[in-house]
Formats: sequence, structure tokens, C-alpha cells
Amino acid sequence: MQDILDPEACTTMAEVRAGVDAVDRALVALLARRFGYMDAAARIKPERGQVRDEARKAQVITNVRAHAREAGIPEAPIGELWERLVEASIAYEFEAFDRR
Repeated sequence: MQDILDPEACTTMAEVRAGVDAVDRALVALLARRFGYMDAAARIKPERGQVRDEARKAQVITNVRAHAREAGIPEAPIGELWERLVEASIAYEFEAFDRR
């Protein structure tokens, strides 16, 4: 398997693409773990009405925007991505809650 280079070490598009593909695989693995926490939340919360928590959603998005800013990447699009991620997570948690 080809070695994955840090972005600043890449000199070809093949190296860039290999790095992007590796990061994508890692992100999917992390998302699977995040959704596992949604399964845990659905198991722990006693009432379906507790699945949606707008205050927590706002806190998560605020936190990730701050992390993006600290990392030197654009916080607005990251906030938008997390808005979609949190909504998908809530929908998943509702489904998990209803299965139990």
C-alpha cells in the first residue's frame, strides 16, 4: 500500500488523492463511533421527547465552530456541515429509540 503523506509533503495529485481517501476512511470510522453514541443515547433516555434537545444542538455547533476557528479552517461551512450531521444524528436516534 502506498504511504500516506502529510499534505505539505505532497507533490503529485495521486498523493493528494490518496491522502484525501485515507482521511475520508478515518472520518467514516469516526462517524460510525459518533452514531454509536446516538444508539447509547436512545437506550439511556427514558422518553422519546428527550431525543431532540435544541440547547445541546446549539452547544455542539458552537463548539465545533470554535474548534474549526482554532484549527484555521472556515468555521461557517463547518458549522453548516455539523447542522446537517446533528440533524441526521437526531433522526437516527429517533429511529433507534423507536426500535427499543
